[in-house]
Amino acid sequence: MASVPLSFEFYPPKTDDQAAQLDRTLGKLKAYSPEFVSCTFGAGGSTLSNTSETVRRMRTEHKLEGTPHITCVGGSREEIRALLKLYRALGCRRIVALRGDMPSGMIGQGEFRYANELVEFIRSEHGDHYHIEIGAYPETHPQARDAQSDLINFKRKVDAGANSAITQYFYNADAYFRFVDDVRRLGIDIPVVPGIMPISNFTQLRRFSEACGAEIPRWAEQRMRGFGDDVNAVREFATDMVAAMCERLIDGGAPSLHFYTLNMAKPTLNVLARIR
Repeated sequence: MASVPLSFEFYPPKTDDQAAQLDRTLGKLKAYSPEFVSCTFGAGGSTLSNTSETVRRMRTEHKLEGTPHITCVGGSREEIRALLKLYRALGCRRIVALRGDMPSGMIGQGEFRYANELVEFIRSEHGDHYHIEIGAYPETHPQARDAQSDLINFKRKVDAGANSAITQYFYNADAYFRFVDDVRRLGIDIPVVPGIMPISNFTQLRRFSEACGAEIPRWAEQRMRGFGDDVNAVREFATDMVAAMCERLIDGGAPSLHFYTLNMAKPTLNVLARIR
């Protein structure tokens, strides 16, 4: 099996304990020489400053290619312009540009409604300086009217200047391969990187999946339910399942793998250790 580049995603810590955990996780995953490590976007206030501070620490203290997420939600044109300048000053050459989900209690959408508008703005402000990653949904965005309209929206983001895409996590490799085939038929040739979510907590996974539209295969859900309170059995089964899917994705031509770490090292390390 050919090796592929890896990248890892984190969220900005809000407490000193969370920051210490993130430092430990980064230290462990650094051994895999990731192509980049990304930090999700906190909309508004101190959470937003946590994102830029986390990216700074990734780059300066951990010597990793810290990459910020920027979303349309809650950000004015001027705020996003300032962020782009800040990240350029930090040495960032990559941005993950997403529409984002409206946080609970937030009323304003922001000046950009859709990710293609954000991508277009980044290009107009900074030319080709940034490599722009966008989101992709092999199982269709939960708010899309249908799969075809979702593909058209994806093409809008590519036409606006995106360089590559990272998918929502999934557990059905066929969904990924079909999505790639569909976008290629639309004339889209950018890399589409599968997003991988290791499973450490089935209850948490089910909650995440209901919110984002990622399907847990019925056979896998029934197996994990059958283990009841045996947390170790769930993790063993889930690790094998995700590792086998990663092997199939690599064999099928996936350009790289992007792991959603939830700021924990062990679930991702366990999967990587079982990939051939």
